[in-house]
Amino acid sequence: MGDEDQIAPDQEIDFCTLGMFIIDEIHYLPPTPPVFDILGGAGSFSALGARLFSPPPLSRTVSWIVDKGSDFPPSLTSQITSWQTSCLIREDANRLTTRGWNGYDTSQNRAFKYTTPKLRLTTDSLTPSLLLSKSFHLICSPTRCIDLVTAILRARKALNKTIEKPLFIWEPVPDLCLPTELLNCTNCLPYIDILSPNANELAGFMGDTGSEIDPLTNEISKPWVERACEQLLGSMPLQSYALVVRCGAQGCYIAKNGGRSRRPSMRKKRRPANHARGGLTLDMDMSTLFLGLLDDEGALIREEEVPIDPGIEKWLPAYFTAEESEGVVDPTGGGNGFLGGMAVALARGRGVVEASCWGSVAASFMIEQVGVPVLSSAPCPNEGEKGEDGKELWNGVSVQQRLEEYIKRVGL
Repeated sequence: MGDEDQIAPDQEIDFCTLGMFIIDEIHYLPPTPPVFDILGGAGSFSALGARLFSPPPLSRTVSWIVDKGSDFPPSLTSQITSWQTSCLIREDANRLTTRGWNGYDTSQNRAFKYTTPKLRLTTDSLTPSLLLSKSFHLICSPTRCIDLVTAILRARKALNKTIEKPLFIWEPVPDLCLPTELLNCTNCLPYIDILSPNANELAGFMGDTGSEIDPLTNEISKPWVERACEQLLGSMPLQSYALVVRCGAQGCYIAKNGGRSRRPSMRKKRRPANHARGGLTLDMDMSTLFLGLLDDEGALIREEEVPIDPGIEKWLPAYFTAEESEGVVDPTGGGNGFLGGMAVALARGRGVVEASCWGSVAASFMIEQVGVPVLSSAPCPNEGEKGEDGKELWNGVSVQQRLEEYIKRVGL
């Protein structure tokens, strides 16, 4: 089956990730035994984060890419198919599927390495349907992020010159969150809509690794996160940029500096061209000269004011409270799932705060088990009857109900 045959050419796409599909093996601290052949990778978890809020037929608006090698387990194929997404599956019997080793320390910091050669996704990996997505999740270095955004926009324009600019959500790769990359990071901000590092990655950019942890509580320091965001955004004062810092059990911090909006709600009206050259002459038609400068009452027409974003500084709690910490089984994929949920919410018109609520709820489903959450149908109310509208359940829970409960809890 060719790439184009898997996804309908006219399929509308809300979310597309360029994160890779990886088959994981996860090694925990003793006495917990390791687990193998776990569906994973940033692409899988972010796509699933968007999929949670997209029951069929909306599930087809979620797109991602899976590269299947000769060692691909059939059980994972069945699992992927059951989600009914616009998943582009590329098979190559001459290579092994990308696999990774994951290990955790006592602070739940993850160590990762590839155990088979990786196959990185590029703009050339995207079919026309995927290229026209409303949002993109990118996980890469700052310079590669700029290259990807530029290439995606160029390819979209070749397909449709009038299509609106998509949303870009950038998740930086941990090994390049370094002080030497901070300038590249700030250079990247004008190209994207949301930068979302975790607290450790933000500390890496700021050259302050370790300071993000409060030594008294051994938890992420909220004052440090706030100061770091203020410092980073303070270097970009003329326009509005958004950071969503993922802080594990501390929740997330949304920071958006005030400044000129980069996505004005209305286009500026063009003033009629005035092709007059040279100085005034006696035969010059003054009404023509001032056409477009005065209104019907003779008052000066001022240029449309540039929208000013007032900025945001807001903490959102993690879905699981400290009293519910036993609900957290494995943090793998929580951050990626957060970004998938947030991105699809933004693509569907939600603001960054509400979208971060979607992200927090998506993350909660990712960390309740080893691997990915389990999809099922709502139980039948009575024997022989169909479940309520065929509603989906993930880990036996309604995603919409969990979202509503969380939004109510945070007071939105």
